[in-house]
Amino acid sequence: MSAASDLSRRLARNAEALCRRYLPAGRPEGRYWIVGDAFGSAGRSLYVRLKGPDHGRGAAGKWTDAATGAHGDLLDLLALHYGHRRLADTLDEARRFLALPRSEAPEIFDAEAAPAGSPAAARRLFAISRPIGATLAERYLVSRGITGMRAARWLRFHAACWYRPDRDDVAPTPTAMPALIAAVTDLDGSIMGVHRTWLDGSGCGKAPVAVPRRAMGELLGHGVRFGGAAPVMVAGEGIESVLSLRMSMPRMPMIAALSAAHLAAIRFPEPLRRLYVAREDDGAGRAAFVQLAARGASAGIEVVPLNSELDDFNADLCAFGVATLAERLRPQLQPEEKGAAI
Repeated sequence: MSAASDLSRRLARNAEALCRRYLPAGRPEGRYWIVGDAFGSAGRSLYVRLKGPDHGRGAAGKWTDAATGAHGDLLDLLALHYGHRRLADTLDEARRFLALPRSEAPEIFDAEAAPAGSPAAARRLFAISRPIGATLAERYLVSRGITGMRAARWLRFHAACWYRPDRDDVAPTPTAMPALIAAVTDLDGSIMGVHRTWLDGSGCGKAPVAVPRRAMGELLGHGVRFGGAAPVMVAGEGIESVLSLRMSMPRMPMIAALSAAHLAAIRFPEPLRRLYVAREDDGAGRAAFVQLAARGASAGIEVVPLNSELDDFNADLCAFGVATLAERLRPQLQPEEKGAAI
């Protein structure tokens, strides 16, 4: 029996424990674990068989996503959950879950395979991070007025993320701290980079270092996505600003581009016809909006500004609350979208 087959069967014998760990938004119903998708979103599209024989019809660990038609065994589920591109990464994650020794094979993400700052290194960091539920990352977002993000597909937490001290840091500076990890993806959902926000030990603020936020990977044109591509979407610079808008417009797909330059260069998904832009009130933000509007006009996409009352929409959320933020957004929305602000 191959290593993959052996691990697949071991995972199947622990199917419910695996679902509780990787798909915590779901729940058991009869012989199945029901959840939204392979990334652990809330919903009822994906079902995993919890009980059954080791192989053949009705085998434990087999799953199907009714929305996409995807299916497979629990190794396939782990690979999809983490966005693995190599079987070795999935096998190592399976061994971690089963508390088995790692493979003796060479580390897939060595210096040659994953240069520092590369998309491969970003995928590795995201893969070894965990969902944000009950972590300092969730506590940090809550402290900024942002709740309900446990099922956010591209947000994770790393308890000891490496930090390279900046020349402006005061020694001694920790070289590893807890961090909120956000995956930067392309239009196909492939991880191209990650954004890290290092946190203090309380989870109620950013770490006291010179540069508490950094991104790595191939970022231009991509972003941190909340929801799928749609005819009407929202884009902005910062993750917290975009998530603040999502608190008042929870069904509206959104993209955080991470900077003004990257916002100006985001790639438009095929169905997009109207893009609301959280416009930052500074020179870079205004210039980014002008560039984005010009690109949108060329592509037949209407680009509409959204303006905050304070420095950004997270400041608005913290100062005014969700309901008042929604009230201040409605006059800025087109008639068709006014109902999106709750």
